[in-house]
Amino acid sequence: MSLDTIPKDLRHLRACLSCSLIKNVEQFENDGCENCDEFLHMKSDREKVFVCTSNNFDGMISLMSPDDSWVAKWQRINRFNKGIYAISVSGKLPPVAIRDMKNRGISYKSRDNSTR
Repeated sequence: MSLDTIPKDLRHLRACLSCSLIKNVEQFENDGCENCDEFLHMKSDREKVFVCTSNNFDGMISLMSPDDSWVAKWQRINRFNKGIYAISVSGKLPPVAIRDMKNRGISYKSRDNSTR
């Protein structure tokens, strides 16, 4: 697991609305999302960090062996990078981000349990 993806402290944690990776605001702003920054472009954009992440999430999973983990498969995170992930995240990406994902052939599924 890369030390860059592990939250440095438990304050100001947020979860990516696309993949549910948990980091603090500064980490998302400095490094973006290791799974989604290719299309969410959060790196160096604090406003995008707040739009594309949520501080309202439930539970945490430490993902260390994505290919071998049944929990990762169950959570639909088995193709993501090692890191700390939320079990569910409240909120939805803005329509422009969802359109950009669709144009890239990436399907968006909300990580919010209340909408499943």
